Order: sequence, then structure tokens, then C-alpha cells
Amino acid sequence: MAKKILIVDDEEGIIFLIKRRLVKLGYEVTEAHNGLDGITLAKQKHPDLILLDFMMPELSGLEACRMLKSDPQYESIKIVLLTARDQQKDKDVAKEVGADGYITKPFEPDDLIAKVKELIGS
Repeated sequence: MAKKILIVDDEEGIIFLIKRRLVKLGYEVTEAHNGLDGITLAKQKHPDLILLDFMMPELSGLEACRMLKSDPQYESIKIVLLTARDQQKDKDVAKEVGADGYITKPFEPDDLIAKVKELIGS
């Protein structure tokens, strides 16, 4: 059975590139374009991993991560924050809210795939 990944990002181009690569590798991919829709889909689909943009309209990736990780029903979902913010303080806050990974944009697709495989396998 294919591992399920939810991509939550407000940039269509980012979603397209990531999704295309993951689908080729055999993952089942769902997408959302803001934090609120991401939370809703995470609760409906219960993905193995969420690739979550840090800064989005309606609900930030940090808030979405905090909400999911504080709920025992969803805390086991692996979450990787994707962001242009590369300050150590941002990485520290991501860890505090429960993120399992942190990748800065722009990123190498191979690095993202390696993180996905590290967290949930192939």
C-alpha cells in the first residue's frame, strides 16, 4: 500500500514540482493551499507525512503543526516544514511545535526525497 503524503503550500509551482516527483516514486499525494484546508485534509486522510509551508494565509504552518502534534489522534503524523526562513530561532520554534524536519527553500529535490524516505520509507 502506498504511503500517503499531504503537501500544504500556497505556491502552486512548489506543489506541482514536489507532487510530480513523489507520485513518480509511488507515493499517494494530496494537496492543500492553506493551513486551514491542510488541517481538514490531514484529519480526513490521516497521511503518513505532511510537507507544510511555514508561512501561509489563514493559518501558518507553525500553527497547523502545533495543532496536529498536540492532538493524540494525529501526533504520530510526520511533519516537515518547508520555508525560506533559515534563522536558527525559526528552526528552534519548529522543533518546539513538534516538526519532525525542517527544509529551507529553495531546496534540492533530492534532499527533500531523502528526508521523506528517512521519515516514512519508500
